[in-house]
Amino acid sequence: MSARLLRRVLQERETTPQDADAAAAAAPSVEGGREEEEEEVSPPRVAARNPFDLLDEDEEEDEEKEDEVYREQHVSYTEQKHLVNKKPSIAVPETSKKSKKKKKKSKADKGMSAKLRDEKSLDSILEDLSIEKNPMEQRVNQNERVDGKEIETNETTFGMSSILSIDSKHLKAENEMRRIFGSKVVDSLENQRNMPSSSRQVRGVRRVAHNPRRTLLVTPSSYWPPWDKSISMDLLETKSGVNYFRYAYDSSVNHVQELFEVAKAANDLNAIAAILAKYPYHPESLLTFAELFKYSGEHQSSADAVEKCLFALECAWHTLFSPLHGNCQLKYSHDTNKPFFTALFSHMKNLDRRGCHRSALEACKFLLSLDSDDPKGALFCIDYYALRSQQYKWLEQFAEEYHCDNSLWLFPNFSFSLAIARFYLERDATTEEGCDHSDKSTSVDLMKQALMLHPLVLHKIVDKAPLKDISWTQILRNVFFGSAKPGSPSLEHMINIYVERHYIMWRFPELQNLLKDAALLVIESLKQDNREAQDWACVRKEAFASDKNE
Repeated sequence: MSARLLRRVLQERETTPQDADAAAAAAPSVEGGREEEEEEVSPPRVAARNPFDLLDEDEEEDEEKEDEVYREQHVSYTEQKHLVNKKPSIAVPETSKKSKKKKKKSKADKGMSAKLRDEKSLDSILEDLSIEKNPMEQRVNQNERVDGKEIETNETTFGMSSILSIDSKHLKAENEMRRIFGSKVVDSLENQRNMPSSSRQVRGVRRVAHNPRRTLLVTPSSYWPPWDKSISMDLLETKSGVNYFRYAYDSSVNHVQELFEVAKAANDLNAIAAILAKYPYHPESLLTFAELFKYSGEHQSSADAVEKCLFALECAWHTLFSPLHGNCQLKYSHDTNKPFFTALFSHMKNLDRRGCHRSALEACKFLLSLDSDDPKGALFCIDYYALRSQQYKWLEQFAEEYHCDNSLWLFPNFSFSLAIARFYLERDATTEEGCDHSDKSTSVDLMKQALMLHPLVLHKIVDKAPLKDISWTQILRNVFFGSAKPGSPSLEHMINIYVERHYIMWRFPELQNLLKDAALLVIESLKQDNREAQDWACVRKEAFASDKNE
């Protein structure tokens, strides 16, 4: 039995009926009734000599408060009615609450003062050691200085980096597939993909992720082995605000590259498989098996090998290497950098095969930003991904701001893609208010210029799409389109690349009508002035010389 309950029982036993009658008589008085009740109840408490009086003072105060609550609950109905409209005379003193608040404030003030003292002492130590608070900023500033002078930033470099900046939300295929098909469908497919190959699966066993880190390009599967840290990335130099990097193998795995070269020269796939068994993240071996799976028709296994290679190469990124801003260069001339270009280009094509065109566009932008020389020919497919992902405004901005040897609109893919982008922007402008494109050429004019510059494209599109309308045969009978020649092997090769990749877009009826109207306008203009065809032939010859066959 608790002390409070014992005290209550003893108090009830010691009180006499006379005391109870006196308390009942004093109850109607509202102002002084409660004080008299306490005076009448308190004497027996002293006379009882309760052994629980030896308790601590704090406990007695708490118990007295509980007794007061208990007595208030047994007050007559008339007294409760008066107490509703009037504040009780016996209340918990506010001085204790204020003292507690003061104590809490004093403790908080002491903690804040201690933190301030620690920060001041830390700042004084850093000043004594001449160390800045943010070492990353100091590191970047040191890299941008040469012989004590800061390098002036190049405006063209920053313009190029802004147009090639990457959106991390659209870089992974899983995010785009969730927007297209929904999270439930994608999650179920990922669960099936991450299921172990063995049928002996113990229920309730939780799989441990060997690679818990978050990556930008790919999402590691649960069955992938942990990264072996066999490759790293070094910062070579910084010029005009651009950082130049290079991959480097660890000294303990240099012999692995030699074994791979020997196995590759002998076409020994078993030896390459043995390398992967011991070093599962060797880039060249993974890319070799990715090509083998692709030509065998196992596209999913090929994509897994490419993603595993990209995961290993991304884990090796330098702390200053950031692909989101386009100010990092990874030159293809270094042999250790070539696997990353090959893996990223294959990954971009796999994204296109899965229908993730926006993710493929971001990967293509990343590939183009790594090396301004464009060793993988990203310029010949970036327009296609922009059109398939409906990024029409970005494509026009890219054609205006990107700097290369020739104007981008002279290339076959850009000359036709810019006309298509303008066509869709004009169609969207009819539904939107406040869009004024009067200062730009119309889609029909751009398509007419593309056909005058590259007339051979029309014949190849009609055969590849195919376009079976009778009007196309009449258009191709014209001398300008029927006897069109490329002029140089390099231009013919670019035309073949464009037709092979873009022919599916010419199956849309609205684009077929645009192409037909432009072709008819070209025929009408040539009937009036045949010298226009000769002028465009001179432009084509100067832009794509026969001795320049990159």
